[in-house]
Amino acid sequence: MLTPRSQLTRRVLAALDAAPPRIPVLLGGCGTGKTTLVHMLRDRIGRSATQYIDVERTATTPERFFRAVAGASPFPVSDQVPAGARAAFDATLAFLSRARTGSGEPAAFVLDEFLELRTFESFPGLRRVLHELVDGLAATTNRILLTSRYVARASRLLRDVSARFEVIQMPPLTAEDTLDMLGLPAARDPHDAEFLARTVHTLADGRPVYVRAIADELAAARDHGAPESTDPISALASVLAPSGRLAQQCNFCYELRLHRARGYGALKAILEILAEEEGLTLTEISIRLQRTPGSTKDYLSWLEDVDLVTSRQKRYSFTDPLLRLWVRLHCRPSAPTDDDLAREIHRYALPRLPQQEAAARPQEPPVEPAFAMAGSSGIIEID
Repeated sequence: MLTPRSQLTRRVLAALDAAPPRIPVLLGGCGTGKTTLVHMLRDRIGRSATQYIDVERTATTPERFFRAVAGASPFPVSDQVPAGARAAFDATLAFLSRARTGSGEPAAFVLDEFLELRTFESFPGLRRVLHELVDGLAATTNRILLTSRYVARASRLLRDVSARFEVIQMPPLTAEDTLDMLGLPAARDPHDAEFLARTVHTLADGRPVYVRAIADELAAARDHGAPESTDPISALASVLAPSGRLAQQCNFCYELRLHRARGYGALKAILEILAEEEGLTLTEISIRLQRTPGSTKDYLSWLEDVDLVTSRQKRYSFTDPLLRLWVRLHCRPSAPTDDDLAREIHRYALPRLPQQEAAARPQEPPVEPAFAMAGSSGIIEID
């Protein structure tokens, strides 16, 4: 289970308990822990006083969405589904705004991935669904908690809205959080445990889903009799192998965001270009893509819109460094070999390893490490 981040939890609860309540909006990419946190908050508030709605799974048509929300609600609601898309959306918004608990208290709602209501904009009369949703929720006295994995889109939508909306970026885990998630035996040397936690933390870029995958792989290795000093780089190699847990997670995130953007094929090409070399300018990317700077700029803006790339000082890079590693490994004509996996993970991990490793061997000459990987175990040996 994700280590609780108590400071963030207190901030969200303080916003919900304010008078009038503020509307926290949790923003963070895939695997940053939003859904885990909101389920924890629902338990804190009380399941009979809170309705959790997975918008991504239920936003099909406005009518079916209203039926799904009403059918699963702990609050009194009419079973009658209004006729027509416009009427059904209005009824849903009215319910979110006016619902009360069985004792007459204001209801609390969690709309997980609320931007997926944008699906309704393809129906007649619903061209401004998200703006209407935001305006409607700003006027309610109910307690509302929103989440989205699309940071750029949500930030743009909420830029000039009511001050009741409180945008909260999901913070990365700390090294201390990572140590807790590793669940190391109590007998382990504290300094060794701290170094392992810092290594896992930096390899995972502080993302809970990545930390958990590496931690579980290390635990499985220990359970199978591997030494206590099992290499986290070996664990990363195992979970990024073609059938590995992180390979599947990265594939999901990659495809999901690309399908929410436009220009699917050209966007994949740009991501492959940036996987080869980051920090490129618009002109450099357009030359490699063999497209005009104007069209390339559009493609890059679409990638920024779904948080796949980030621009700093007019140079473009992946937002998620581990996703970049996945693209290098898996966006190719055939699955990566063990040698490919070892080489790319070495390239990714070496500049990120804590300094203690370099200091531990000051007498060694600066030679390029040679990697060998056992095909079945996924263990990397560094000579």
